[in-house]
Amino acid sequence: MKPIIRYTLFSLSIFIFNSCRKPERTEELLLEKLQDKKTYATLLSYSHAIGIDTARAAKKGPLGLLEEISYGHKPRYIRYTAKVLLPDSARIREAAWDVVEGKNKNIDDILARLEPSFPVYSQLKSHYARFIKNGQADSAAIIAESLNAYRWMNRQAQGAERMVLVNTRGAYLKGFDSTGAQKLSMRVIVGKSDSPTPGIDTYATNIIMYPYWNVPTNIALREMLPKIREDEDYLEDNGMAVIDTKGDSVDARSINWDEISEDNFQYRFRQDNGEDNSLGLMKVNIKNPLAIYLHDTNVRTLFVSDQRWRSHGCVRLQSPAQLANFLAGEHLLDDDFINEPVTNQKPKSDKLKQKVPVFILYLGADINDAGQLVFFNDVYGWERKSV
Repeated sequence: MKPIIRYTLFSLSIFIFNSCRKPERTEELLLEKLQDKKTYATLLSYSHAIGIDTARAAKKGPLGLLEEISYGHKPRYIRYTAKVLLPDSARIREAAWDVVEGKNKNIDDILARLEPSFPVYSQLKSHYARFIKNGQADSAAIIAESLNAYRWMNRQAQGAERMVLVNTRGAYLKGFDSTGAQKLSMRVIVGKSDSPTPGIDTYATNIIMYPYWNVPTNIALREMLPKIREDEDYLEDNGMAVIDTKGDSVDARSINWDEISEDNFQYRFRQDNGEDNSLGLMKVNIKNPLAIYLHDTNVRTLFVSDQRWRSHGCVRLQSPAQLANFLAGEHLLDDDFINEPVTNQKPKSDKLKQKVPVFILYLGADINDAGQLVFFNDVYGWERKSV
């Protein structure tokens, strides 16, 4: 064979090899394929069908749209977030490649796998589609907010074995496992309209049995100080100690309370622990700078009422022992813990082995324990104010 023929055959084989080889998976190529008119229209259509504001989400591009489908965005009315976790970008990109490369897969099926697997999320999604089909846009918009909240919880709870949701509009608490299956449910008492429980995205850190109650300064000045002036036995009758800036106990009768004001108040009130303590017999600390926590109560009869917006902002628990065991992932307390308290017991703290995400949200719609869709009143008027 002549040299020129060998060279031609070699060149032809290289050409065939390069023609068969798939192009390198680059970010530029991925974005180019996602922005294909037909593909992008499918992404927008799917997003719209699950309650996503596509105009808002599309500002971050097609990958941002996929991120929104899986992880949503921070829900409204959250005042404090302990930490915003990064989305699983590898998972999003792998789904994006599945979308553009086809592989005999339905795009809707690929996108559905990005969404939370929570049963409650699937139920809300079905109701959203029904309301859209029936032309009930206002009700659908409320459900869309809740769908986004569960997508956000899916983002923030990555890797967590369990998580807790408190819905202040419904005054209830739910506990979920890592798959989103509901494992716990109870009524709670949350903030009054003039002291609403703030929206918080954080995690539980420890459980305290027989806690003291360190009275927040605003409650001490606004509610207790006038009562102390009227009744010199008020503090003693309510098991309150007066603590100075050094942490020492001070004789309440040695203080001229008529001269105490917001400008010169250098004390704090600490209520003794036990059955009469306002926190009850158990408190769950959650990381936040707003002095909000979850706790038992010494007035447990209020849970039978449907009007459970009565606290100064903290969350009172109907079943504190059940929540403690759920958070710990093991048995800490018997159910009758609150009915058989130990006397003269000092506070005892149990640090959680793992951080448990806790979401205090303001959801207008959710699925109840009977599997029914429920809408909740705008108890704090936040929706009206945002219009």
